[in-house]
Amino acid sequence: MSQNNKRFDVICMGRVAVDLYGQQIGSRLEDMTTFSKYLGGSSGNVAYGTALQGLKSSMLARVGDEHMGRFVREELDRLNVDTSNLITDKERLTALVILGIKDEETFPLIFYRENCADMAITSDDISEEYIASSNCLAITGTHLSNTKTRGAVLTALEYANKHGVKTVLDIDYRPVLWGLTSIDDGETRFVESESVTEQLQEVLGCFDVIVGTEEEFHIAGGSIDTLDALKAVRKNTSAVLVCKRGPQGCSVYETAIPDHIDGGINAKGVQVEVLNVLGAGDAFMSGLLRGYLNHEGWHQACDYANACGALVVSRHGCSPAMPSKAELDDYLSRANQVERPDLDETINHLHRVTTRKRAWRDLFVLAFDHRSQFEVMVAETNGSLSDIPKLKSLILEALDEIRTEYDVPGDIGLLCDGTYGQASLNASTGSGLWIARPIELPSSRPLRLEHGNIGSQLVSWPIEHIVKCLVFYHPNDDSALREQQEETLLEVYHACCQSGHELLIELILPSTMPQDDEYLTKSIERLYDRGIKPDWWKLPGLKKEGWLVLEEVIRSNDEYCHGVVVLGLDKPLEDLSKDFEQAKCHSIVKGFAVGRSIFGRPSQAWFSNEIDDKTFKCLVKDNYVNLISVWVQRDLDIRPS
Repeated sequence: MSQNNKRFDVICMGRVAVDLYGQQIGSRLEDMTTFSKYLGGSSGNVAYGTALQGLKSSMLARVGDEHMGRFVREELDRLNVDTSNLITDKERLTALVILGIKDEETFPLIFYRENCADMAITSDDISEEYIASSNCLAITGTHLSNTKTRGAVLTALEYANKHGVKTVLDIDYRPVLWGLTSIDDGETRFVESESVTEQLQEVLGCFDVIVGTEEEFHIAGGSIDTLDALKAVRKNTSAVLVCKRGPQGCSVYETAIPDHIDGGINAKGVQVEVLNVLGAGDAFMSGLLRGYLNHEGWHQACDYANACGALVVSRHGCSPAMPSKAELDDYLSRANQVERPDLDETINHLHRVTTRKRAWRDLFVLAFDHRSQFEVMVAETNGSLSDIPKLKSLILEALDEIRTEYDVPGDIGLLCDGTYGQASLNASTGSGLWIARPIELPSSRPLRLEHGNIGSQLVSWPIEHIVKCLVFYHPNDDSALREQQEETLLEVYHACCQSGHELLIELILPSTMPQDDEYLTKSIERLYDRGIKPDWWKLPGLKKEGWLVLEEVIRSNDEYCHGVVVLGLDKPLEDLSKDFEQAKCHSIVKGFAVGRSIFGRPSQAWFSNEIDDKTFKCLVKDNYVNLISVWVQRDLDIRPS
């Protein structure tokens, strides 16, 4: 198989796990109370990081047949990492790692890897055809510590060498995983061991590139003097040696080891404020492989690697801290002007928007997040507030039936509140629907949040829930009012950046203020000027010229904005049809988010006991399907039974 028609750029073989990161920075691990869950394991991180850098990556490992194993698979699948050889082990659990950040030099870490899935891989799991389908095989050193996994590694290396596949070793020395420390000591990075040195040196000659920190070369070379260790390694291999030197950067030795550590190819490090060194090596490897496998030369490969590592040490977590290709390229294009990439607004924004969980097609959102409107309906019919949650559940049932019955040419979504719709939110979460929920106090002006501090709210929200904030805003507002509303929106935006939730801003011009498309555009420009960059906008229909101007405003301020969904404002279907006609030909418009125009009259009839549950759902379904048909300009196809 030639280099040009290889299926993969790199196969990553080794540890893949789930990291549980303590959120209380500065605390002892004993005292941490909440944890963030991320994809982890050195090889898993490299597969993830190289995919973010644009390489075609594949994962060779095992995971358990349980929730954590499915999480690992889904995280890799989301980035289009090939998981065809990520084997599901029905007898073992996925490995876990519990980590904390105490200070710049203290990172308590416990490996839960007793008989774990990824350490059960065997030679029988290795397909020669699969290994031959890649340009590179990247292996981490932990798998050399166990007889069974070592055999699998040697088999993979045999196939790789047979088919001209480049081989790369990340020494990845963890003494605890070689049985050299107590089981609770995952933090220690170096313990001398003649046995480990001997086992590593037996295989060094199988690799084209070997990567490690100075301490990792110490164990591979059997000396705590870095130059002596490198020279000992050189006696066992002709591989290119890449020595990571922390803030100083890295050095590359292609041939004989010089008499000074700076005698190789040297690449400067990047200055950042260190938060967390864990995962930096995996990020370094991801950047290095990008340059190496794209044949860009060692100087460029090391620039990628150093920048990737530096960005990760300034962030919480390993895999979620990995930079995207767009983010890394932006930094390197401005490296001379960016003293602290971890504080750069552009880089941080790019990290947020280029690592999103999902992209969406045309979006058809049924918005039933209303609270006060339903309360009015209940009051007018002498009903009970306890009926509102039931009605919202019926709306969700109607939505689910549409997904089953119709071939909808786009993505279905819902907007629902936690006040009366928590059961509906719980039922829909994890189902693949686009889900947003409101945070504003209904009808408030100036904007107020319904349940107080936004940060404390988002702690309990599923990460897939989009924060929707409705603001009645006008560029001609009194400056004090405008400033107050902008500050609240800034607080919400910064909270979403911190929590990882996407943000939808619904902007409506107050009915008592002048109405024109120009005012809406000026309002959005003003919010962008304040540094607020929502992932979504929810806006009323505009004229054709208004959409053209708005599209330019959004794209010039944030080219990664998902776009706009058109709201309904309880308009009749014929009026919405006109709005849709003006909107949907513009690429910035992604669909609609409409509520009362769909469920308003059926809800009044249901609250009045004029119709039963089945009739209510049928009416909602008919109105919703008709609205989608108007958007797509054709009747929806019925799914085959």
